[in-house]
Amino acid sequence: MTGPLLLGVRHHGPGSARAVRAALDAARPDAVLIEGPPEADALLPLAADARMRPPVALLAHAVDDPGRAAFWPFAAFSPEWVAVRWALGHGAAVHFFDLPAAHSLAMMGDPTWSDEEDDEGGDDSGEQSADVRRGGPEREPGRKQGRQGEPGREPGRVPRPGLRVDPLAVLAGTAGYDDPERWWEDAVEHRAAGTGDPLAPFAAVAEAMTALRETYGHGGTARDPLREAHMRLRLRAARKEHGDAVAVVCGAWHVPALAAKHTVTADRALLRGLPKVRTETTWVPWTHRRLARRSGYGAGIDSPGWYGHLFAAPDRPVERWMTKAAGLLRDEDHAVSTAHVIEAVRLAGSLAAMRGRPLAGLTETTDAVRAVMCDGSDMPLALIRDRLVVGDVLGEVPEGAPAVPLQRDLDRLQRSLRLKPEAAEREIDLDLRKDTDAARSRLLHRLRLLGVDWGTPERARGTGTFRESWRLRWEPELRVRVAEAGAWGTTVLSAATARAVSEAASATALTDITALAERCLLADLPEALPLVMKALADRAAVDTDVSRLAGALPALARALRYGDVRGTDTAALADVATGLALRVCVGLPPACAGLDADGAAEMRGHVDAVHTAIRLLPDTGGGAAGTEGGSGTEAEGVAARWAAVLERLARRDAIPGTLRGRAARLLLDDGRLAEDEAARLMGLALSPGTAPADAAAWVEGFAGAGGDGSGGLLLVHDERLLALVDVWLTAVPAEAFTDVLPLLRRTFGAYEPGVRRTLGELVRRGPAGGAGAALAGAGAPGFGPGLDEARADAVLPLLDLLLGYRQAAEEGLAGVPG
Repeated sequence: MTGPLLLGVRHHGPGSARAVRAALDAARPDAVLIEGPPEADALLPLAADARMRPPVALLAHAVDDPGRAAFWPFAAFSPEWVAVRWALGHGAAVHFFDLPAAHSLAMMGDPTWSDEEDDEGGDDSGEQSADVRRGGPEREPGRKQGRQGEPGREPGRVPRPGLRVDPLAVLAGTAGYDDPERWWEDAVEHRAAGTGDPLAPFAAVAEAMTALRETYGHGGTARDPLREAHMRLRLRAARKEHGDAVAVVCGAWHVPALAAKHTVTADRALLRGLPKVRTETTWVPWTHRRLARRSGYGAGIDSPGWYGHLFAAPDRPVERWMTKAAGLLRDEDHAVSTAHVIEAVRLAGSLAAMRGRPLAGLTETTDAVRAVMCDGSDMPLALIRDRLVVGDVLGEVPEGAPAVPLQRDLDRLQRSLRLKPEAAEREIDLDLRKDTDAARSRLLHRLRLLGVDWGTPERARGTGTFRESWRLRWEPELRVRVAEAGAWGTTVLSAATARAVSEAASATALTDITALAERCLLADLPEALPLVMKALADRAAVDTDVSRLAGALPALARALRYGDVRGTDTAALADVATGLALRVCVGLPPACAGLDADGAAEMRGHVDAVHTAIRLLPDTGGGAAGTEGGSGTEAEGVAARWAAVLERLARRDAIPGTLRGRAARLLLDDGRLAEDEAARLMGLALSPGTAPADAAAWVEGFAGAGGDGSGGLLLVHDERLLALVDVWLTAVPAEAFTDVLPLLRRTFGAYEPGVRRTLGELVRRGPAGGAGAALAGAGAPGFGPGLDEARADAVLPLLDLLLGYRQAAEEGLAGVPG
């Protein structure tokens, strides 16, 4: 070979990958240079490991700021990956020769270099293959749309000189295509490798890119001249060592810059004075979904799953693809037969012939699948796009790959707990009474505390505090989060503990500290909990805002409940929660007086939350019975104090109607208010002397659907209360009815449809046997004159049998069924 072999490619193109392999087989170079960070040269031998399964990515991050990181992804169909594997398999030297990550990452923190410029510009055939991101939220999906055509520009339209250029769009437009992806498939992906001169396609691509660069300049980002200068320096060094037997695999856009004449002095001068940071590199698993353009990845493609299929099945790709689609639809209970597959293949071929394409592409196969297998519906087609066209393939990296100590500890825990990271989203249910499930729960909670959101807690399907449901999905970016969290410690436990202690020291809001205490209990951080509790006690002692105190109490109560099930010592937490509850009892009545409608609605939420929380405190009849710490006498005192507070709220005229009605309802539900007294309070609230709006607010507080949705059932089973509401409502003056209607709609609209229907039937029966008769003291059909306690007690043995309440109580889980 004469001169270095410049192979200009499109990142993640299976046609380019096959062409690169054919060119390397023909040229047999002694050295191969790949676009990528030179710091990762030591990691290249791992690419030959049988346990290395793409898609994978090189991760480079700043040592002093792990959140400043960049990825260089590789798929099995990436030309760069094919070149690396070829070099390792044929004994050729292989090196990365792009701008070092030390400079690229330093520019991310330098205001004189615009990250925005790098995020939005360039193209798939020449843009840097690094997925550069600052640790934190992903880039906005869809930003890549400007690469096929600038925003506001039609696909294929030729840009003005000086603007950022998408070579694929320009070439596609020149060839008469309005879709660059379709042109690329026809021109490259469907051309069989090994036919004719294997170097001819690269010569044609280089000629096209040279013409484009002559017209539009470098057309890329401000970093492109720096990158190309460093590439030329590395290429000169390789030629000095290996002569002209050097092959270069890079984005096609850079080929003209590497072939042009530049002096060493000019290139070094261009690179002089660049910012620099210390970096570390490693291999990490990647996913097809993260290769997709929609993820915001700079060199993303629309269909990584389809490209992977084309690369793995060069013969009869359409037939094999239709078989995959049929299998997926069958797995989802869609009726797809062999005849469907045959007809879909025929239709795809016919569509390709009608459209003048050399072979059926993704557009034709998609149209055929929609028409034949999906009966014209886009709903099952969306499943194929998600599972096949994009896909959930997750790569694997050998255990010997370098990693931060925290990552190694996480890998060890994942193996021991049999929690394999997967790209596909899945749900798991944990039974905290089992050691393995409890350890899984602790790991997931500790990772969330560190900002590694591998799992998202979901509402448990069953009842009780011993079950948790999680939704798991592993994203490659979580490796960066783990690297960032490595600053807190070398193990998951030590890092989570240090992070919790730091947050406790810096938190100022009471609700933040109580939430942190709950998270520490869920994550089982015994060393951090005392410091968090001290910060909580100190902050609660000086906070006088009742709303903030009431907002903090529920988290503590939940933590006590979970701590009891997990066997955690919650004595200190119980003392703080009890003290907080007592302070709420003292400050709530004056805080409720004189509130407007919005303030009363907000305070009602606090009242409901505090009521539930106090029932969860130790030995108050809630679900935390038996928790160590906190005397039962003191806790019972809290319950009694709270009941007295509700009594005051229910009977004071200065309290808004919503709160008075809610307090009466909570007392009635707890058996602390007789039914006759509840009827009397309702009668007073709905008397003619009460303004209709105030009366409606009282009804909303009393009969509104609570957290258990039981508001309407009370009126269904107590027709005396329903009669009071009915009589009051019929007496509301016409001019006032419009004012109270929104409140009534909000109250009764929250009921279940069956409850609303039953209430309507009871009211429709009228005075003869419905609400009016009940008000007069007569019995209603289906209802006795009073409660028959003996008959009610007869169902208790059956409830014990069905719910297992007695057995749960014997196991120390009293309150679980509820």
